Amino acid sequence: MVDLERPYVLAVDIGTTSTKTLIVDRKGAVHAAHSVEYPLYTPKPDRAEQDPEQIYRAVLKGIRAVLEKKGLSGKDILCVSFSSAMHSLLAVDRNHRPLTNCITFADNRSTEYVRLLREKYDGHRIYLNTGTPIHPMSPLLKLMWMKDHEPEVFATAYKFIGIKEYVFARLFGTYVVDYSIASATGLFNLESLAWDEQALAAAGITPERLSEPVNTTHIVTGMNAEAVRETGLLADTPFVVGASDGVLANLGIGAIDPGVYAVTIGTSGAVRGVVRKPVTDPEGRLFCYALHQDYWVIGGAINNGGIMLRWVRDQLATLEAKQAADMGEDAYDYFSRLADEVPAGSDGLIFLPLLAGERAPYWNADARGVFFGLNLYHQKKHMIRAVMEGVMYRIRSVTEALTNVTGQKPREMRASGGFARSLMWRQMMADVLATDVSIPESIESSGTGAAKLGLLAVGAIKDLGETSGWVKTVDTHRPRAQESSVYERLYPIYMDVYLRLREPFRKIAAFQREQG
Repeated sequence: MVDLERPYVLAVDIGTTSTKTLIVDRKGAVHAAHSVEYPLYTPKPDRAEQDPEQIYRAVLKGIRAVLEKKGLSGKDILCVSFSSAMHSLLAVDRNHRPLTNCITFADNRSTEYVRLLREKYDGHRIYLNTGTPIHPMSPLLKLMWMKDHEPEVFATAYKFIGIKEYVFARLFGTYVVDYSIASATGLFNLESLAWDEQALAAAGITPERLSEPVNTTHIVTGMNAEAVRETGLLADTPFVVGASDGVLANLGIGAIDPGVYAVTIGTSGAVRGVVRKPVTDPEGRLFCYALHQDYWVIGGAINNGGIMLRWVRDQLATLEAKQAADMGEDAYDYFSRLADEVPAGSDGLIFLPLLAGERAPYWNADARGVFFGLNLYHQKKHMIRAVMEGVMYRIRSVTEALTNVTGQKPREMRASGGFARSLMWRQMMADVLATDVSIPESIESSGTGAAKLGLLAVGAIKDLGETSGWVKTVDTHRPRAQESSVYERLYPIYMDVYLRLREPFRKIAAFQREQG
């Protein structure tokens, strides 16, 4: 029996480079937050992995830390509700021990299987059934790769799961996957809400080797004694399996009405709208993932979001990052100030931010980063601004595909994620998209979305609409005519450069794989 008198929801958001924990009250106010970082391992050019044990420990540590920040005990927590990054895959044995690292969305080792799936297994039909575009991010393709390249692991693995499933298995000894994460695997049928037979045949597995699909409001209780000690929670605390970070971001910032799109830029990025039933794109450009039985999220994700600024910090502008540190200033704030000294369009310098390959709407794992138009006049600050503008061009390309499929032109973009802390980057988005960009009071949208879903799961609210008052806009950026006109000229050039480089991208990616 859930004690509905407990005042707070604890939200856990398992991300690519960190796990964030939030304390959220019944009115939607965030009272405390904590972040535990962990590395992303890239042992080869096409690999991007995590250590699942590090992430499990980050979840336990984050829960205890956020309770201590607020001065709470386990008896104050109504439930723990989860958000998680999508498309992860790891193999485990019967004792929940990992047989592999966690392969993340950014991993491109299965690139060669894109064509195989399309040609041999009718990949487009599988996409239409599952809503997951054909791309190496897809756990379906990762399984096809593992079957051929790690046959012993593939044959002996008890389960193939995602990172949130691993955390739940460690905590409760059970394997469940919410419809939201399942619908991002390429293995889950959107209409039947069950594992798709055609996709399973392509992967070479049976449903028994996957987790049990459950509603996003499914509750698990009975956490193991060790986790109880380490977290400070009560053993009977309800754990809500929750959903994926992408769909919860829409819920968190209230972007569920027609024409109101959510834009999230963290490590990666995405543009998403909400429809009332599953919708797929005849051209295969967009995903469709579950949020709740009455809400489905359609949109597109990009690989290269805020990670581009981390690359700038670590590789391109190390001197500037040191200068920022010497001044006691955040490096990213300093980069924004430098970029703001450069006019819109970076004096004709264009950057294709495709360092990690790309997802929507290209679905091209072979894509690579390019500076185009570079000349002797350009300085480091031009390159920094061009990188930021390049990410916005990527967001625009997804927005245009979304408008094409849904028939809903954006009337408002609600922005969240780490990029939303930058006033300059937010205004740039409004200028590039020529659309109003609003900023919610809390930019931790996935975490607050998880908290909303948690309240629904335990019966504290009867409908998600009861949380509509949570969303408060603190700022709105309107497109500026002069800057928007510059981007209207440059965006077609950006697209033309990408289209002309598709074959060179394929060749250079093949060369890089040979060298790796």
